[in-house]
Amino acid sequence: MEASSSINLNSSNFDGDIYFKKLLKECTLRQLMDKENDIVREAQTLNSEMQTLVYENYNKFISATETIKKMKTDFKKMENEMELLTENMNSITSFSEQISSTLQGSKKQVSDLCGKHDMLKRLQFLFKLPNQLKSLVSNNNFQKAVEDYKQAEQILIHYGDLESFTGIRHDCEATIEELRQKLHQQLNSSEVTSSEQTSCVHLLIQLDEPIEELSCEFLETCNNRIQGLLNDLKQYSNCQDILSFVDQGSSGFLNDLCIAVATYDDLFTKNCASEKIRKFLQSELDTFISRNMEKYFEVVQNRIESENEIEDSAVLVKALDKFCRKLQTANILTPRNDFTSISTEIVLKAARRQCRLHLNVLKSYFSESLSNVKQSLNSSKPLSVINVKSELGGSEKSYESLFSEFLVQLVANVVEKIKGILQDLMVFLQPELIFSAKINFREPFCVDSVREGLVVSFLHHLIATIHLFTETTVPLQMFFVLSKVCLQYHSVAIHSLLDLVDKWFHIREFSKTAHLSTETELCTEIYAVGHKLINHFVKMQGLSISQMLRKSVETRDWLHGSEPRMVRPVMKRVIEELTAIDSQVGVLFEEGAKADRSSDSSRKTQSRHHRSLSNWSAYTPASTHSINVINKLFSEHIDIFAPVQFSKVSIMTGIIKISLKTLLECVRLKTFSKYGLQQVQVDTHYLQLYLWRFLHDENLINFLLDDILGSTVQRCLDPELMEPSVIEIICERG
Repeated sequence: MEASSSINLNSSNFDGDIYFKKLLKECTLRQLMDKENDIVREAQTLNSEMQTLVYENYNKFISATETIKKMKTDFKKMENEMELLTENMNSITSFSEQISSTLQGSKKQVSDLCGKHDMLKRLQFLFKLPNQLKSLVSNNNFQKAVEDYKQAEQILIHYGDLESFTGIRHDCEATIEELRQKLHQQLNSSEVTSSEQTSCVHLLIQLDEPIEELSCEFLETCNNRIQGLLNDLKQYSNCQDILSFVDQGSSGFLNDLCIAVATYDDLFTKNCASEKIRKFLQSELDTFISRNMEKYFEVVQNRIESENEIEDSAVLVKALDKFCRKLQTANILTPRNDFTSISTEIVLKAARRQCRLHLNVLKSYFSESLSNVKQSLNSSKPLSVINVKSELGGSEKSYESLFSEFLVQLVANVVEKIKGILQDLMVFLQPELIFSAKINFREPFCVDSVREGLVVSFLHHLIATIHLFTETTVPLQMFFVLSKVCLQYHSVAIHSLLDLVDKWFHIREFSKTAHLSTETELCTEIYAVGHKLINHFVKMQGLSISQMLRKSVETRDWLHGSEPRMVRPVMKRVIEELTAIDSQVGVLFEEGAKADRSSDSSRKTQSRHHRSLSNWSAYTPASTHSINVINKLFSEHIDIFAPVQFSKVSIMTGIIKISLKTLLECVRLKTFSKYGLQQVQVDTHYLQLYLWRFLHDENLINFLLDDILGSTVQRCLDPELMEPSVIEIICERG
């Protein structure tokens, strides 16, 4: 340990010889020279640091020396001042002792004189008090009058029974009674300000007025003033927008009510020592607040419901937010009365009213669109006069454009209108609104008012309105246009609207607690209405063509006609009518499935039909009836009024079945001659040439036409059919 410390440069036991010998043994010459340089450099550094330290310590020493000198000077000055102060105190003490010794004899006399002087001043004050009080009261200086009276009250009570003070007491009490009356009059004045009212109450309390009666009088005065503000608010409620109305209510009624409540607490409740009286005061205040707030809420509710037109939602929401925030401030002043739930209910009613007005606008818009469509169809050319031949395709193109416009009006425009309304209603959910996050507003508004009350209710109205058209007289095209409208809502629009409202209004948050109308229910309902419309269209259109056929059969003399040379015009009219219907229905509905036909299908069908017709001439009327019965037994049953599908082929098939069934029933009621039978033969062949192209199965046409011809043969007195070649020539010429 000693050896290591002897070679440590910083140790007090350092030995230079030992250190040098160690270096000679361990280091080379170069290392010794480097070590020498290091030691010299360290020595210089240490020397420099030591000089700096000595200099700094010297400066501090000089500064300390000067400070000590200054302190000595200051202490010397203070010693002189203390000596002077001691001398002065001694002089004062000596002088005070001299004065005390001089006045010792007259001290009691001076004290008695001061007491008598005070008594004289009090008596002088009492003698002047009645006139002084009258002067102050007449000059409306009520504060000074009360102060002077309270100053002398105890003396008057104590000495009031003495004969010399009786008159003074009576005069003062009379003046104070007059003062009380004036204070009550001022308190009950309709023009009194809040500060004047507070001052009156303070003075009456000092005059020992019963606090219960005074509090009721104060509330009655406040109630009269607040009632005036409510009347003004009610009177001008319809002359200003909702935001100005809320501003007036906040700055007028609510501010005045809050001031009245705060003043009442300061004057009565907080300064009341009796617990029983305090409860009474609080009860009266709560009744006062509740009664006036009910009236205010009624005025606000009536103002909101008075508008028959839709207000700007942004302005309405801003007004409702300000209304709720002001009520929240009022709740702080009246913690026993919580108006949060009532204000939220008012906001919810306003939002529901906005949704209800939007719903009415949507209903009117849809009804107007339907009226426009109906008017356009009434003013357009009827089906029977539309030329839809390929070389005159202009009419078809015109109807295609017209029907597309109808769909845009009744579907696309309505959907866009609903989207715009939903976007308008989203302002009720802005996060900065004080009521938007409250569950007792958010769920009823989003679910009941917007989704169910607006969107779903409108869809139900739309479905019901469209369904009513089956019971009214409208252009027949209206039915298949509305049927296509139902299809578009079923396939796209309903899903789009419900998905949009669920996304924008966060409906999925409430899916577990709220009862929601499903997309499936609405789609099923509107699909059924669309199906009923298209069936109604087929039925009405079939009956329209049936009417032509029935008249043509009933008005012709089938027993005395000549040999047929042409197709009857009514058959041409029927084909034209069906062609026009096919063209228009094809604008809105897809073709639908048809049975495969070869290029010569029509020709082969005609040949088979001719062969079947030629067989009728070999039978008597009695045998033809048996053949008809046998054919029906082995033929597939045809449901004339079977439900129609949403395709052009299905629609045309339904119309043709009704028309041919009518023709069949009319034929069965007539009796035919040979030429009458041949005319029916020509007509049915002409129908067969053109009707097959409208149907999915041409065998259906063949069966019905065979049935018509068979019934005609059965009803013929002299059944003889025309040669097929002759029929073809007549039909080609016709």
